[in-house]
Amino acid sequence: MPDPILKQNPHNVQPPREKVLEVAIGRAVRAFRKRQAITVAELSAATGLSSGMLSKIENGNTSPSLTTLQALANALSVPLSAFFRGFEDSRRAVHTRAGAGVETARAGTRAGHEYTLLGHIGANTSGVIVEPYLITLTSTSDIFPTFQHDGIETIYMLEGAVDYRHGDEVYPLRAGDTLHFEADAPHGPEGLVELPARYLSIISYAQET
Repeated sequence: MPDPILKQNPHNVQPPREKVLEVAIGRAVRAFRKRQAITVAELSAATGLSSGMLSKIENGNTSPSLTTLQALANALSVPLSAFFRGFEDSRRAVHTRAGAGVETARAGTRAGHEYTLLGHIGANTSGVIVEPYLITLTSTSDIFPTFQHDGIETIYMLEGAVDYRHGDEVYPLRAGDTLHFEADAPHGPEGLVELPARYLSIISYAQET
């Protein structure tokens, strides 16, 4: 497998978030403008805002209206929400203690197949929903269904062994193995080779707007 080109550095250190909203917006506007090599005069012409007003916005000396921000977003080809990312507000974290996950059922779940949701954050600034499950398989009495849903799924095998189908391929998963796949293809354990089997299933998909 070729080395992937990662667009994010997981160890990157960001500057502290700005506590004043107007300053955060101004810094964002200036950063997007300079990144696109647009002058203040050019941005003024594209938005209908005066150069003096743009200078006040970029320096955090005024609170721009929603209409003004929308005009800037359109001219800079960025979502309106991009201007607020540098503002200091709360970020949620979910701590689930051992054994405290929420047992849940997915469509087609059979007896002897346990799904435990390990945490959940709903609407958030990233635009992505992530659902981490701990799945335990203890019975071979039923045929396991295949699933299809939006997003990307990652499976990490903790113990036991299963043969896992994704589309037309079947992958032997043993402890320590990982399977990362597009989840809109039919997928699911096809053969339960060694029980009990436990694996992490992490599903990520775009949140609805």
